[in-house]
Amino acid sequence: MPATLTQLLARAELGLRLLTPHSAGDPDAPLAWAHSSDLPDPTPFLSPGQVLLITEPPEDAEAYVARLSAHGIAALGFGTEVVRAGTPESLVAACTQHGLPLFEVPYRTPFIAVVRFVADRVAADAYARNTWALRASRAISLAALRPGALGAVLSELSRQIERPVALVGADGAVARSYPAGAVDARARRALAEAADPLLRSGRRAAGTVGTDAGPFALQTLGAAGRLRGVLAVGSEGLDAAAQQVVTGVVALAGLALEQSRAADAARSRLRTAVWRALVAGDTEVAASIAEPVLDALPQPPFRVAVLAGSGVAAAADWLESNADVFFARDGQDLVVLGDDTVPATLAGRFDLRGGVSSPAGLAGLPTALEQAAAARNRATADDPVASFDDVAAAGMLELLRTPDARAVAATALQPLFAADPTLPGILRTWLDADGVYDVAARQLGIHRHTLRARVAEAERLLGRDLSSFAARADLYAALRASA
Repeated sequence: MPATLTQLLARAELGLRLLTPHSAGDPDAPLAWAHSSDLPDPTPFLSPGQVLLITEPPEDAEAYVARLSAHGIAALGFGTEVVRAGTPESLVAACTQHGLPLFEVPYRTPFIAVVRFVADRVAADAYARNTWALRASRAISLAALRPGALGAVLSELSRQIERPVALVGADGAVARSYPAGAVDARARRALAEAADPLLRSGRRAAGTVGTDAGPFALQTLGAAGRLRGVLAVGSEGLDAAAQQVVTGVVALAGLALEQSRAADAARSRLRTAVWRALVAGDTEVAASIAEPVLDALPQPPFRVAVLAGSGVAAAADWLESNADVFFARDGQDLVVLGDDTVPATLAGRFDLRGGVSSPAGLAGLPTALEQAAAARNRATADDPVASFDDVAAAGMLELLRTPDARAVAATALQPLFAADPTLPGILRTWLDADGVYDVAARQLGIHRHTLRARVAEAERLLGRDLSSFAARADLYAALRASA
């Protein structure tokens, strides 16, 4: 361990004498270094935890000591018989008042002897901690060779650093913790809540959180875009050597989790094969493949959801552990068979967009897939998972609300807008009135002959006869799409 003031004063060969009460400061706090300076204000050149050695009495002892105390200086040593005999009483009083330990250094003791004692202990402590870090890292590396490598690594880490360690899985729940019982239910909830935004970000990140079990440092595991979990390590009092060991474990834990990716990839390919067999109508083949590994196929009726977005891979990982539904990757899409609650959860958690079909059975999967794809085109930021039931209820004309339809409508109606921007609105009112001039004229507040003239003008501008149903329907669709 590093030097302390108690150890420094105990060195008989140095002949140091404490002048302030033993209650002043913390005599057992580690000393970072010892430094000598007779500057009026040496604090810009000092760090907290250091010992300052002086020979020149300060002009204003109270202000001088106040600055040192506020800066976090651990102790002050005054060398006697260099500038004056004995230590000034004003300096003793100021140090006592501010709780700064003050000791007297006799003339026969050079400051370098005090500095060397502190430096030797600091160096010895650093060597000891580095040696410990090497031994701890070796023990953890050997643990990685045992069966259940991830659990063995985390357990050994907890034992070496004497702190609790927990692993939050990709699903956002605390999967395991060490030592057993060190993380209670409330602490587990706090860790899960703190890990959730890190996992949602999809990027490598770190954070901290306070719990009933003490503060924890959090570090994501896995590559950006496909995080495998979050490592939570009790962080209270961890020094640089312990943090070095934790950094090594982050790499080992990430590697252990990545080793399971091959199995996950195989399951993903199997799910895709089962899904494509279902869509092709090979239900018996799909069931025979799925049931031994993926459990039974869903029972109808169910809805088909098609989801897309950058978080599809993470969503599939989450489904593997958290949902009792059939799902599969189909190209860049994620297909889910179940109710409409799971797709909504995935969209909110992983920023996905998609659509949900009407209730269907296994025989109707191709149609349900088309419905889900059509509904996905209606998804918005406010409604990230659109329902085909809502699309069907809105009618055929609602399908005109697409960029392509608006572009075609704008081109078709451009002659009308160029001639008179009010003309499209007049035509819309006329068509809404089923082409009855008297009714539409009253709604517009104009004479029916004026309305007939405006309709005739529109026919001339568009180059088409609006007396047929087909022409009126086409114009009405363009007006609806441009609205």
